[in-house]
Amino acid sequence: MSRKCGRPPKSADAQENKQQLIDAAIHIIEKHGAEAVTVRNVCAEADLSIGTFYYYFQNKDDLLMYFLRETSFDSFELQTPDAQIADRISELYMHLIRQYMRLGKEFMKSFYTTGNQALSAYMGEQDGRFAPGTVMERSEAEITAAVEQGVLHSEIDIHRVCMDICTIVKGCVFEWCLSDGMKDVEQVLCRIVRNYLCVYLNQ
Repeated sequence: MSRKCGRPPKSADAQENKQQLIDAAIHIIEKHGAEAVTVRNVCAEADLSIGTFYYYFQNKDDLLMYFLRETSFDSFELQTPDAQIADRISELYMHLIRQYMRLGKEFMKSFYTTGNQALSAYMGEQDGRFAPGTVMERSEAEITAAVEQGVLHSEIDIHRVCMDICTIVKGCVFEWCLSDGMKDVEQVLCRIVRNYLCVYLNQ
């Protein structure tokens, strides 16, 4: 666990200060885009010191990652049966997408951009591996289990399949943003993931 820096707040103000920083980041992203988020801008918007910022977050990317890592997917309980692997994967990713949606359309349009390095880091890989606790790592565990249970062909490239599904999810979220939130992203995601995985299913 990383050591907290900066001046520690009074206990009564701790949660309030952190929420002020988060709310300030949301306001900046909605108004100017994720690229406009800097430590100085967030502190000015929140009317808090830079020392207070560094007590809660290591840097601006750490703050932006907050919106993605609110939930660890390690032990998240899925309701869809193991045999229905396409719908199970869709359910998993919809949990993340709903977190996005709670932040609102304007936030998502500004957050879901190529300039957001935190998003790129979260939704990518390093040295051929997904980051621990991410939805992609859990997706890989689910696909691996489906192969071991004989639901999917044993010869598939599991990591590549998971990368492809991640790309599908990004496209669905981007399409949702382009449609101003009018698209039924869950319906589209389920259909595309089913069509993608059907060729790998053991009949």
